[in-house]
Amino acid sequence: MSNSPETGLDLEDLELQLLPAWAKQSPDANRYAKYEGGEGDSGPRGRERRERRGPPSDRSERPRRREGGPRTSRDESPGPRRGGGGRHERPRRDENREPAPVLPEVSVSFVPEEKGVESLARQIKLTGRAYPIFDIGHLILKRPDRYHVVFVTVKKADGQVAQPLWVCNLDDTLWLSDQEAAQHVLRRHFETFYKAERIPADPPKGTYTFVAQCGLSGAILGPPNYHDYQNKLRKLHAERFSRMPFELFKAKVRIIKDEAVVKKWIEEQSWKTEYHCLNVPEPKRLGSREEVERHFREAHFGNIVRAVESHTLAGVAAQQLPTPALRQLVRRDWDEQQRFPLKIVTTLSQQFAAHGLQFFKVNRTITHVAVARPHFLDLETTPVSEGVKGIVVFINAHSGCTRRQLFEALAPSAARAVPAATPLPAENSASSGPTAGAAADIPARPSALPPSSSGDLREPTAEQTAVIADLHWLIHQGHVIEFANGRIEAAKKPVPKPPRPEPKLAESSVSRPTSSNETTASIQLTATPAPPAQEEEGFPVSRPDEAAPALTAPEGAADRPESPAETAGASPAPLNPADSATAPDQGV
Repeated sequence: MSNSPETGLDLEDLELQLLPAWAKQSPDANRYAKYEGGEGDSGPRGRERRERRGPPSDRSERPRRREGGPRTSRDESPGPRRGGGGRHERPRRDENREPAPVLPEVSVSFVPEEKGVESLARQIKLTGRAYPIFDIGHLILKRPDRYHVVFVTVKKADGQVAQPLWVCNLDDTLWLSDQEAAQHVLRRHFETFYKAERIPADPPKGTYTFVAQCGLSGAILGPPNYHDYQNKLRKLHAERFSRMPFELFKAKVRIIKDEAVVKKWIEEQSWKTEYHCLNVPEPKRLGSREEVERHFREAHFGNIVRAVESHTLAGVAAQQLPTPALRQLVRRDWDEQQRFPLKIVTTLSQQFAAHGLQFFKVNRTITHVAVARPHFLDLETTPVSEGVKGIVVFINAHSGCTRRQLFEALAPSAARAVPAATPLPAENSASSGPTAGAAADIPARPSALPPSSSGDLREPTAEQTAVIADLHWLIHQGHVIEFANGRIEAAKKPVPKPPRPEPKLAESSVSRPTSSNETTASIQLTATPAPPAQEEEGFPVSRPDEAAPALTAPEGAADRPESPAETAGASPAPLNPADSATAPDQGV
């Protein structure tokens, strides 16, 4: 079986997942190593609980209610009731629970990576085995490098987009608003468009003995009576503490009368920052950050940020999006597909159909993908070789056998023969008499060839090669199905459907005398009953008035073992319209 080192997607992982739970555990692991045991011990928790409670008290010491006395009602009992707001009442959990965040109205879908699907299709064709397609969908969702995430905008009833999407062309990030995208570019790619330069400026005039300082960030805002104080205060609140009310943020500002802090503020005001515009036809200088944002909107925004209706990202990039709402949206849809991967299986079936693979259902529930659909082989009417006939007869007699059992029955491996000893050649072939007798008395030297290795490394015999070739032909023709767990089944003979009922006449007959002409016309209008429909090649015959079966969930796929005895009789409903193009001669 070939591996795919680029995507890490291999069907060997799927075959290991199909094993039972006891086969996946290590035989050396001792599950009861941490238990010490003891006589008459029901567990440490129960013993500690009994020790805390102490010995059981005698019920006879409790005061009993006087016989015939009045029973105290709950309303007259002392103490606060449960619903009366007692001092020991705890708040409900629902009251403290935060409301769930509102996610954007964007459609998210997962598409398997094309190279990984091509590798899977190549492995399925090479091995000839049939794999559950829903298990392959779970295998793809296990790692983010095996799929892509597609974001599509959703339109309202009036035709307007519910939530627009914006893409930054520099790093291929997705945003929910153009303002967020512009701020991201100026924060991460500022040096690409502008260059900051500090130049000396006139220090503030006057004498200052105190300055205002933010108690949260430690930023020096300057004296409250300075002309630029309010601008700095609101700018700091908008950039770093926008979620906090402005009045509450303003209350955190404190007055500092330290001379060192005042001197530091004066030195900062003795310099100013100017911004040189880059990648523009004419050089230009900007004096503030607000001017930089306006210039970026006018000169670069249209080329860097664009609005899209759909966008595709790699699975790893989608999980690392800078927008928290989009990350939560991807996580929610991934959890839904992990429970029931219907969307990704539908896309996967279309990709497999493009590679020439076929689909069929086992017991009308579990959809499998293989190189061919089940096709019943009638040995009585179809001329085949004796080797093919022997394989089919053995599989029908031993349902669910494996390749090893098939080879041991039809082409068993011969016992490894011990190589004969090679006699030592005489030095002189012409010698005779005592010399020849002495040479004959010399013990024979064993052969210098190493013994042939036993097991699976030895070359197959001619009979085994013929069985392998015949089995390969049967699997690729659909006469034999080999499942992912190694079980082999033969396609069963389809059961014919019951005949259709005779169609009724358009007008019911009325009890009245009819003429000979009317009798002749009614006979001609009577429809001839159609012959019973027979299934061909293990599939039901499709009729124009029957709707195509829809893709259903694999009910019990994880709990119930495969029983492909009804493989040929199951309805091979395709998962997508591409199946009809693959096999137009077989109805579904």
